[in-house]
Amino acid sequence: MPQSIAIFGSTGSVGQSTLDVVALHPSAYSIYALTADKSAQKMLQQCRQFEPQVVVMTDDSAGDVLRGLLRNAGLGQIDVQTGDAALVELAKSAQVDAFMSAVVGAAGLLPTLTAVQAGKRVLIANKEPLVMTGDLFMSEARLSGATILPIDSEHNAIFQCLPDNQSKQGLRKIHLTASGGPFRNRVWSELADITPDQACAHPNWSMGRKISVDSATMMNKGLELIEAAALFDIPASKVEIVIHPQSIIHSMVEYSDGSFLAQLGAPDMRIPIAHALSWPDRIESGAKTLDITEIAQLDFHKPDMQNLPCLQLAREAAQCGGSAPACLNAANEVAVAAFLESQIRFTDIPRVIEAVLEKVEYAKLDSIEHVLQIDNEARRHARAALESIAHTQS
Repeated sequence: MPQSIAIFGSTGSVGQSTLDVVALHPSAYSIYALTADKSAQKMLQQCRQFEPQVVVMTDDSAGDVLRGLLRNAGLGQIDVQTGDAALVELAKSAQVDAFMSAVVGAAGLLPTLTAVQAGKRVLIANKEPLVMTGDLFMSEARLSGATILPIDSEHNAIFQCLPDNQSKQGLRKIHLTASGGPFRNRVWSELADITPDQACAHPNWSMGRKISVDSATMMNKGLELIEAAALFDIPASKVEIVIHPQSIIHSMVEYSDGSFLAQLGAPDMRIPIAHALSWPDRIESGAKTLDITEIAQLDFHKPDMQNLPCLQLAREAAQCGGSAPACLNAANEVAVAAFLESQIRFTDIPRVIEAVLEKVEYAKLDSIEHVLQIDNEARRHARAALESIAHTQS
């Protein structure tokens, strides 16, 4: 029988890439459910091709629109559900073998955690659940017996470079590679007038706008640092960031005997997706094969932390632990959304985050309810920081 797949966030870049890989292997995988927020037209196209049994649109109005579109297309048999609660219920479904968690931001926390608690095979592309909850998330996976397979190219690379039993014996450091984003050769103080479109123009990867902005500020790498520490159960001090503009080596693991193991590949998300879908086997991904004879050189250098305030704030939050990463994530989401709506400048993003981190009192996280409480509090402080910045600039 084909493996039954549910894709949370199917209309985003990772969701679409997942469907590309699934389409190459129709006898191995079937799509049981797709979810999105508001993209009814994109969802219609995906329903025409894959004919899922269930679709969840978290936006009620988009769900109504989709029902009409599906009826007109002769696909009225597809069960269209709406709202966040439907997303969580889907995560428990006994009809699903594997969940692709590709919902952007904190919105992915509860459905992803629910799938983990149900003991599912969870392919995790959104880093926020691990960033926000840390040890709580992985503890739930150990209790339920869920299989967590990372999709971020960096974490997937680390997963492949660790032993089959994921033992950390002899591990000295993890080296997360970063392209440096579109402004890697620019001075931070010169970036005040950067537009959202400029920030979203990544030189190597095709990603959604929020993640693209995170890459431009290097917050994306800071969140990945926190995620790696939680996912692989190592101290944040053992995770190093290295700038690698070519995005060919996706990450490296350094061992105590002096060995470095690295995973190489073209910058194409279909590669880690295919790996996780088929693990422990291998399947065709549809990505272009890397020709290492065409690579003129591979460059590496340390990040200039003085020139990367978002990455520095993430490192500090990682070292602090507890609720600090959840506060960092919430503040960043609010700040990036405001930047994308041209409410603040690009260089104001770390100002909002720093203001929140100074306001919130850190504590050890003891439950998911506590995580959500911290998230709400941090967002409230972030909105206040936005108002303060707007007032000073008016």
